[in-house]
Amino acid sequence: MYTDLLEYAVDLARSLGASYAEARYHANRVSSIVLRNDRVLGAGVELEEGIGVRVIFGNVMSFAATNTLSREGVREAVESAIAKARSLAKSIRRPQNLAEAKVGRARYEVIAKRKFDAMSIEQKIEFMKDVWRHAVSSVREAKLTSFAIEYGEYEEVKEIVSSDGAHVVSYVPRIFMSVNLVLAHPQKGTAQRIVELGACGGLELLEDWKVGERVAEEVKAIENVLLHGVEPPHEPVDVVIGSEVVGLIVHESAGHPMEADRIWGREAAQAGESFVKPEMIGRERIGNEHATVVDDPTIPGSFGFYLYDDEGVPARARYIYFRGLINEPLHSRWTAYIFNTRSNAAARAMNYASEPIPRMANTYLEPGDYRFDELIEDIKLGVYVKSYMEWNIDDIRWGQRYVGLEAYMIRNGELAEPVRNPVLEFTTRTFYSSIVAKSRDLRFYPGICGKGEPMQGVPVWFGGPDVRIAKIRLGVAPR
Repeated sequence: MYTDLLEYAVDLARSLGASYAEARYHANRVSSIVLRNDRVLGAGVELEEGIGVRVIFGNVMSFAATNTLSREGVREAVESAIAKARSLAKSIRRPQNLAEAKVGRARYEVIAKRKFDAMSIEQKIEFMKDVWRHAVSSVREAKLTSFAIEYGEYEEVKEIVSSDGAHVVSYVPRIFMSVNLVLAHPQKGTAQRIVELGACGGLELLEDWKVGERVAEEVKAIENVLLHGVEPPHEPVDVVIGSEVVGLIVHESAGHPMEADRIWGREAAQAGESFVKPEMIGRERIGNEHATVVDDPTIPGSFGFYLYDDEGVPARARYIYFRGLINEPLHSRWTAYIFNTRSNAAARAMNYASEPIPRMANTYLEPGDYRFDELIEDIKLGVYVKSYMEWNIDDIRWGQRYVGLEAYMIRNGELAEPVRNPVLEFTTRTFYSSIVAKSRDLRFYPGICGKGEPMQGVPVWFGGPDVRIAKIRLGVAPR
């Protein structure tokens, strides 16, 4: 590793007058393969590595980075960070600092049961072609007009050293797969489905996921909706929302608005603001007793896994909403200082050239204790929305809209005919106040969450149980 260089960076910054300094070596190695149908479009390996330096000098926090892994490169980065802080010292409105934190000294890694080199690139391509064959063989009346599959292996290595004693070394391998398919029928139109799979670990994940079988099931389900889907009921009905849609809802309506820098207003010009105001935290209700949303980086095998954040703070579960109460924002040490609280280890950076900012990791609605059949057994007429095709949400994360993809009527406690293009539209408070029951099954879905300026994308999971909400009116999207 680069301990000597990192310690040199911290010591140099301190000698130049910084009251705080941290240096982070951060490497991302990505191997990817892309197929369209059964033809290889491209394959390659990309490595980015470098050192990011952050200092507090004269009550100003500043950041600089270098991909020159030498004492000279590090010295230039440190001097650049100090110079930036010095130039801003007279214009700063309020002192910038970090909240006190118990930082860690640790080394950890995720062990892959099957390492990435246990399969050749030819074997991986053949694996991807087999997924395509599963999709093709599952189509009956429609036509598979577009099929693309992307496979990526990610290795993330970090070493963090700070002037207040943090020293954390980590290695996390991840796999991410994305399948994008379009079905078309001359009389019924088109339907698109994107299936994404992601977790930390090794090639054992490919066996666990059963990708070919899953894609085949998706093709059959989407073709059924395309050919036989009916409009949803026009009157208000009970709706059961599938875990995939629930996960997206909590990511967008709990995770993002509870990022402390967003609450403070830092992202207002780029990504919008938050309906949450500082005075609401710990005081205002957003839902009923079923509305507990958790963000937990420490879930084994998760796509957003880490044990220490990029400021060296030990990770733990964060209860964003707790039994309907707006409870705990996602904090870095910087936002914790602003809010006069403590960091809950939410500081993450995309790469060495990015500053750590408050981010989600693995966000989910806490499950209940119902079986799925118990969720629907007393519904005379309703709709089950299992997956989604599109969504949008306003800048403060309040009003939102989700268009279902795979969906079914519920008649007399049983799933019935498919429903095409049902639209869920509600406010954040309406959703969390309308939950009447939750299944016991907790499922997760991967994503690359975007935030910041410049944009930073980091791996996350979002998920939840199947959720029943009471009496809402569904819309229908044009075909």
